[in-house]
Amino acid sequence: MKQIILGTAGHIDHGKTSLIKALTGINTDRLKEEQLRGITIELGFASLDLPSGQRMGIVDVPGHEKFVKNMVAGATGIDLVALVIAADEGIMPQTREHMEICSLLGIRHGLVVLTKVDMVDEEWLALVQEEVADFTRGTFLESAPVIPVSAVTGQGLPEFTRALDRISADIPARSASGLFRLPVDRVFSMKGFGTVITGTLASGKVAVGERVMLYPSREVSKVRGLQVHNQSVNVAEAGMRTAINFQGLEKTAVNRGDVIAMPDSLVPSYMVDVVLRYLPSNPRALKNRSRVRFHTGTGEMMGVVVLLDRDDLPPGERTVAQIRLDTPVTLVKDDRYVLRSYSPTRTVGGGLVLNPVAPKHKRNRPEITTRLSDLSEAAPEQIVTYHLEEAGFNGCTFNDLRIMTNLPEKQLDRVLQGMMSQKSAIQIDREKRRYVHQRAFADLESAISDHLAAHHKKNPLKAGMPKEELKSKLPAVVDIKLFLLALQQMVKNSTIAQQEDLVHLSDHRVALGVDQQALRESILETYTREGLSPPYFKDLCQQLDTPLEQARQVLSLLVNEGLMVKVKEELYYHHEPLDKVKQSLVDHLTAQEEISTPQFKEMTGLSRKYLIPLLEHFDTTQLTIRIGDVRRLRKRTSG
Repeated sequence: MKQIILGTAGHIDHGKTSLIKALTGINTDRLKEEQLRGITIELGFASLDLPSGQRMGIVDVPGHEKFVKNMVAGATGIDLVALVIAADEGIMPQTREHMEICSLLGIRHGLVVLTKVDMVDEEWLALVQEEVADFTRGTFLESAPVIPVSAVTGQGLPEFTRALDRISADIPARSASGLFRLPVDRVFSMKGFGTVITGTLASGKVAVGERVMLYPSREVSKVRGLQVHNQSVNVAEAGMRTAINFQGLEKTAVNRGDVIAMPDSLVPSYMVDVVLRYLPSNPRALKNRSRVRFHTGTGEMMGVVVLLDRDDLPPGERTVAQIRLDTPVTLVKDDRYVLRSYSPTRTVGGGLVLNPVAPKHKRNRPEITTRLSDLSEAAPEQIVTYHLEEAGFNGCTFNDLRIMTNLPEKQLDRVLQGMMSQKSAIQIDREKRRYVHQRAFADLESAISDHLAAHHKKNPLKAGMPKEELKSKLPAVVDIKLFLLALQQMVKNSTIAQQEDLVHLSDHRVALGVDQQALRESILETYTREGLSPPYFKDLCQQLDTPLEQARQVLSLLVNEGLMVKVKEELYYHHEPLDKVKQSLVDHLTAQEEISTPQFKEMTGLSRKYLIPLLEHFDTTQLTIRIGDVRRLRKRTSG
């Protein structure tokens, strides 16, 4: 059976709480202060069994202007509203404000209840009914039933109940397949149970035994028990007034406005992109960067309104804007919100969330406002495309996209699969299900190509660029998985080539100029002639009167070609004399098993200047191993 929540609305002392008591027998004013003062301060809760068998949850809200923030918290999550107007007073300030709040929160079902009809005559009642008709014209209550009732005599209560039943039948059931979210509207401790929170389950479902997370604190706890309408259940679903008993969660850790959800399913953000409707009742325009109270779910937080396309917003107009908050909020696309002025406090506007985890936008950029405006009516694939393009190299995880699109999991998966088949989206991390837009991937490939081209131009004699160096040239947000995937794709497309740790453009060829070719021959001739006693490289450059950097590029090429071998810093050998002494050493060690430094000196006739570096080179290249004062062939084991 679908779950329906009725909420009251209306001016203080118009009989909301009395109406609910007469209807259900439950006094929703549970606080001693409320009962002493005769006014509702906090939210009250009750339930009603309708004639059809449907059980309806009821949220009774305060009507006093000082407690409008509590009213907003209660109005969030209701399916239909009973706008309560006292027949002896008619339309009052909070009647108007509550009506505006219900409209801003997107409530589409309801009825008007004229209370205290026992206190007026028929003629006065007719005048009030005319006033109500004028007041509701053009609103979601324009065609709603208007039912006169008396909580004292019971007049109209049966008609009120039947009307609720008829309207409830037309309200679609909420989906239990969405993200589980429960905005907290009350928290208390019960002896023997521990911390209990209550709220209207906004979407999804939760079961006893599941681990959940408290946002924005991200504290994790376990669901110990669930109650719906004071009855224990194993599972609670969207639309239910729910009480959750937590295991090991302190009452002090929870506040009204917090949200209970699955671990890591929501993303706290200080910035939210919104459609902002500025109420016609406002006396003056809304200025850019006005300080406001942002109400969403059951929470209130302070922030500023950044008007992206103008300096002020006249009453009755709407625009896209960014709310920048003092404290983080966890929202999902299409969530509703209400804005109230900072001081004096009154409701000024509200609307729809477009992006719950927005980046900071620059003002007066038509391309930004146009794309944001399109989000409210865009198709699922367009919304996913927008967020992937905005994310750039960062990309978006599947979970990010769920809250940014508010799409059911299966539908979002189908959209992404379709985009990947069209190659407009690329999955770069299967484990985290992270995606980037094809445009960002192409930009990364272009950046890699540009860096390699610049490297080849600066170092024409180097075969390529080390991967680690190439990665360091890219933006920090490019992680290793995205980088390696881009390299893999570029190799596949023959854009680049890899040789072990070196990367180069496919068409890059090491080519020596005439002067470089001559230098190459001079270096090879010198090292071949000098054999095992070559000059140190810096000394050779002075002999040849050649700039050191230019000579190093040629030398690096010779090393890559295998013609020259680096033995130690600045000491290089032509490979032929080095191979000969290496073979002589192997022959000696094969026959004699070991060799001392003096014996190697006798074999080669070298001074210590070359003797020790050569021996250490053979150790480093794992030809030999030093044991005490002698060296032996290093034994290599297979397998």
